[in-house]
Amino acid sequence: MMLYRHIRVRRYREIIAVFTKHGFGLLLERVGFRYPRKIKGKISNNRTASGNGGASSGKRLKLALEELGPAFVKLGQILSMRQDILPADIVEELKKLQDAVHPFPFSEVKALIETEFEDDLENIYKEFDEEPVAAASISQVHRATLISGKQVAVKVQRPDIEKVIDLDLNILKDMAHFIDHHTKYGELYDFGGMVTDFAKLIKDELDFTKEGENADTFRRNFSRDEGLIVPKVRWIYTTKRVLTMEYIEGIRISDADALDQLGINRRKLAEKLAASICNQVLRDGFFHADPHPGNIRVMSDGTIVFLDLGMVGHLDESRKSMIRNFFIGVASRDSRMVVGSILDMDALPHRGNVKKFEKGVDGIIEKYLTMPMNEIKIEELLYEIFQIAFANHIKIPREFALLSKTLGTLQGLLEKLAPDLNALVIAEPIAKKLLYKSFSIEKMKNQIKKSLLNYKELFGAFPTAILNLLKKMEDEDFAVQFEMKELDKLQRRLEGIFNRISFSVVLLAVCMIIAAVIIGSGLSAGGSSEMYLLNITVLKMGLAAATLIVLGLVISMFRSRL
Repeated sequence: MMLYRHIRVRRYREIIAVFTKHGFGLLLERVGFRYPRKIKGKISNNRTASGNGGASSGKRLKLALEELGPAFVKLGQILSMRQDILPADIVEELKKLQDAVHPFPFSEVKALIETEFEDDLENIYKEFDEEPVAAASISQVHRATLISGKQVAVKVQRPDIEKVIDLDLNILKDMAHFIDHHTKYGELYDFGGMVTDFAKLIKDELDFTKEGENADTFRRNFSRDEGLIVPKVRWIYTTKRVLTMEYIEGIRISDADALDQLGINRRKLAEKLAASICNQVLRDGFFHADPHPGNIRVMSDGTIVFLDLGMVGHLDESRKSMIRNFFIGVASRDSRMVVGSILDMDALPHRGNVKKFEKGVDGIIEKYLTMPMNEIKIEELLYEIFQIAFANHIKIPREFALLSKTLGTLQGLLEKLAPDLNALVIAEPIAKKLLYKSFSIEKMKNQIKKSLLNYKELFGAFPTAILNLLKKMEDEDFAVQFEMKELDKLQRRLEGIFNRISFSVVLLAVCMIIAAVIIGSGLSAGGSSEMYLLNITVLKMGLAAATLIVLGLVISMFRSRL
């Protein structure tokens, strides 16, 4: 326990030292982060220590995250999706985060594989290249040959990487808890929830069996499409820390010269890629969340190969429907539909900001109204919507943020393959087609079946609920509480109304009495002096009584307003 605490404090010191070195020491202090006693005072806030004093904040943050290792690199990649939180320049830098590091020795690769399979490497693979074809912070990939002669790619996890990431995740949870409970930023965004989502994402990446399952799911979904594949998993040679898949030759999708040499039509390739991502999102609800050029290969016949399937997005039926509505709303310039699709994802804790949010989106839609569809940059559009959401304290759901990153990466690829092609142009007809399909007889049958099952559960639970209510009503202390909100305010209003009515009635009566006395005085003006004096006396008494009544009512009205 003491050893772990020492390691943790040392890691805290390292994290703070790296952020301080890159010029974020003052930011940590402004946020209110309290350094542990063993750390405070040992770190200088030297902005130029790393020699990048003139660099932008985004550049310095990128360098700091890369220096801190895999957990922080992955965190930066996730944060690059949060355009609702971070400025555009920082988001752009975080998108450039590189996950490439120096490979670890073959002796460690061999030891890990033999531990996982409890056998010698030579008995598992016929041939195994000692030099990796790719190396990243979590794993590296080697080319090998099975005993059967099949060429495979073997992904091997870095030794002890799970312990390193667990330590960093615990520190990130501490930081998120502090921000949520001690800063104004925690009132706007659930940083603890973000770290929890991030922890699940990176834990799934550490379990290579999850990636194998993702590959099988993609292969089933791609069976409906032509020219799309993922490598087959060799499950007998796969564990949590070793993944063996078929080796597929191909070129990077961003290598324009190689594509031209093979005679591959880049525009058709771009259309196929865009249609695939849109179908993954809108049709399957299961999409590759990191489709950067390094994760997509193209075979000589134009077939697209998706690699590195550890980071994926999941969407249930309701989420798919909402995102379809979002695309259709953007395409038809319908701000209500756009706003509704976001709010339907439970993005708004208080409904009071809906009108402001809708008005802001209206302004964005109006800006893009005159632009041709193929000129609208989906990433810029989403960024502006996220900024409006942030201004109105609307939390963008994680799925939407992940989708934004995916579509932004896709648009960057399309610009290299076919600059005049836009992801929205591809997404709109797919979304409309799937929307029309949702009204098909088969879909309606399924919805009716689901509704009948829900009603069955409702009717099954109804008698029990009624019986429980009747039993409670038999108790002597059973009481039904009825509460009208702001009842005291309503009571004061009613009192005010009745006071005004009373005041009007009394005032009218006084006026009538005075008028009668004046008329009587006029008629008796030629009579005896005694009658005249009597009328004057009655008039004075009436005026005095009326004055007292009016004063009493006025005082009562003022008191009722207090």
